[in-house]
Amino acid sequence: MSFNGQRLSVARQRRGHNKQNLAKMLGVTPRTITGWENNEYPPEPQNVKALLDILDFPADFFAEDQDLPVPEKDAVSFRSMSRMKAAQRDATRSAFSIAQMVNQWLEANYQPPPLDIPTDLREHPPEIAAAALRDHWNLGNRPITNMVHLLEAKGVRVFSLSQACVEVDACSNWTDNQPYILLNTFKSAERSRFDAAHELGHLCLHNNGAPNGRIAESEANTFASHFLMPTAAIRADAPRIVTLKELIKRKKKWKVSVAALAYFYWKTGILSEWNYKSIAIQIQKEGYRTREPEGCEREQSRLWEKLFSSLRAEGKGKAWLANELHLPMSEISELLFGLVTASVETEKTISSPPKRGHLRLVHSNSD
Repeated sequence: MSFNGQRLSVARQRRGHNKQNLAKMLGVTPRTITGWENNEYPPEPQNVKALLDILDFPADFFAEDQDLPVPEKDAVSFRSMSRMKAAQRDATRSAFSIAQMVNQWLEANYQPPPLDIPTDLREHPPEIAAAALRDHWNLGNRPITNMVHLLEAKGVRVFSLSQACVEVDACSNWTDNQPYILLNTFKSAERSRFDAAHELGHLCLHNNGAPNGRIAESEANTFASHFLMPTAAIRADAPRIVTLKELIKRKKKWKVSVAALAYFYWKTGILSEWNYKSIAIQIQKEGYRTREPEGCEREQSRLWEKLFSSLRAEGKGKAWLANELHLPMSEISELLFGLVTASVETEKTISSPPKRGHLRLVHSNSD
């Protein structure tokens, strides 16, 4: 059986191992791992068996000829990068490789919504770009009902980050003209929505350049704020006297965190700096920076729900899809964790691929 060393690199990074650590577990040298991953020589049969046990990837995954390139560090937008360890960064980057595998299967067997992101948004300041995209998508000044549904309907592939990457807020990447967003679904629904809008900002504003750095992060935050909270509507909706109680009432309408709404009130001049600081102290005292008051419902994927509904009609589920892609089922589960809740497992295994079909996502303008 042939052995693809580049895929070993992807699997190793997905499991959070560096070469030194994996070499110690196998009783070989780090240089041996490098040789395997560079396809200088294949691992011996006993080492292949040990790799399968340690990495929990099926043998067929390593037998595929097609490489799974991992995006360069500077090609991926990371939130909270200062808190990240190298292993988390590499595990997240390799997750894009697995997500691309899943997307290639999706596009080969179905027709997901086409991409609809204007190419000229990076020429504008972030607040103008956010307004322009709202206009392009006919959103008006209404609250966005569901960010995940909206992104999927506009051709963005949305996946979940694994538990190994819980310190990563979110990340995004363009690969082969296809945008991807990976979200931390362990956070509050409001923060996850803001992260999705933040990464959308990176995709729109920084698609032809390195998206990391304080300036780029600030631009993505500004984009997210204006995309989720259009200034004119926020001003018209603001109470005459801003209190924490009034903020909680209105943040439910816009589905943002109470802290984000208070900050936006201050940045747009609705709140004075003194009043903002006073309310920020109250938010901190009530614990609302970590526990959102009257939180909104967590958003889920409409695209993947429809896909698994189609598979279920043929007696298939996650296990079947994982087998088709030569992946451990844990990889499918982690990529969709928090995005799909319905059970998609069956005991029946069918080897034939699904018929190619449409995944039509019906959405309203407010989505």
